[in-house]
Amino acid sequence: MLTPEEEAAQEHFDAVIADDSRIEPRDWMPEGYRKTLTRQISQHAHSEIIGMQPEANWITRAPSLKRKSILMAKVQDEAGHGLYLYSAAETLGTPRDVLTEQLISGKAKYSSIFNYPARSWADMGAIGWLVDGAAIVNQVPLCRASYGPYGRAMVRVCKEESFHQRQGFEILMELAAGTDSQKQMAQDAINRFYEPSLMMFGPPDGDSPNSQQTMKWKIKRFTNDDLRQRFVGMIAEQVKVLGLTLPDPELCFDEETGKWMHKDLNWAEFKAVIAGAGPCNAQRLQRRRDAHHEGAWVREAAAVYAEKMQQEAEVA
Repeated sequence: MLTPEEEAAQEHFDAVIADDSRIEPRDWMPEGYRKTLTRQISQHAHSEIIGMQPEANWITRAPSLKRKSILMAKVQDEAGHGLYLYSAAETLGTPRDVLTEQLISGKAKYSSIFNYPARSWADMGAIGWLVDGAAIVNQVPLCRASYGPYGRAMVRVCKEESFHQRQGFEILMELAAGTDSQKQMAQDAINRFYEPSLMMFGPPDGDSPNSQQTMKWKIKRFTNDDLRQRFVGMIAEQVKVLGLTLPDPELCFDEETGKWMHKDLNWAEFKAVIAGAGPCNAQRLQRRRDAHHEGAWVREAAAVYAEKMQQEAEVA
C-alpha cells in the first residue's frame, strides 16, 4: 500500500514516462524500475569488459601495424564503454565494487556471444561486422531510454560501435578479395558467428517475460524479435557486397508477412551458455578474476592518493 506521498511520486513518474521524457537519478522511481535498470545496465557493462578478451588476444597477432593499432583502439573503446555503463549503473544506488563482485563471482550475467572462441584473424572481422552490428541494432534505440544517464551514455557508445562494425566489415572484405584460403577463412568465421549473433537479442518474445514491462517503462523500444528482424535484413544485403554467404538455407524475405524468415536457432545452446556452460565461460571469467586480483594494488594506491589530496584540500 503506497502512502499519499508515494502515490503522488508514482503519478509523477508515470506522467514523465507517458510524456516520453526522462527519469534522472534524484527522481523517485519504482523499485522494480530501479532493479530492472541496474540489472540491464550492469549486464551491458559486464559484456563490454568481458568482450575485450577475445580481441585483445589477437592484438599481438594482427597481420600489420595498422591492424594492431586499430584493434588496440577498439579494445580501448570497449573498456571505456564499460566505464560509462558502470557509472550509469552506480547512479541507481549500487556501488561499482558490488557490480564487479557480482561479475567475478559468476552471479551476474553478460552477453552469451562473449563465451565463444576467436579462432582466426577472420574472427576479428566477423565479430566486428556481426557482433558489433547486432549491438548497434540493439543499442541505437537505447539512446532514447527513459533513464537519462543510460540514454546519454549510449549516444557515445553507439558512435564508437559504428566504427567497430566498419572495421570488421573491412577485414572481411579484404580477406574475401584475397586468396581462396583467405576467402574460406572469412566464410568460416561468418559461419561460426552467424547464429550466436542472432541470439544476442535474447530469446523469442514468447520466452522473454521482462520485455513487455521494460517497453512499458520505455527502457526498451522494440521487442527481441523485432530487433532480430532488423538485423537479419541488414546483414542479408551486406553479405552480398562481401561475395560471401550466410549459413542459413532457410533465409528469405516473406513478401506476404513482410518478415525475414531464418532457420530455427539453437535456444538450448543459448540457455546453456547463459548458465555458464559455454565453450569459454570458465576461461573468460577466470581471466577477469585474475586481472581484478592483479590490479588490486593500483586501486589501493589510487584510493590512498585520493584520500591524501582530500586531506590537503581540507587543510588548505
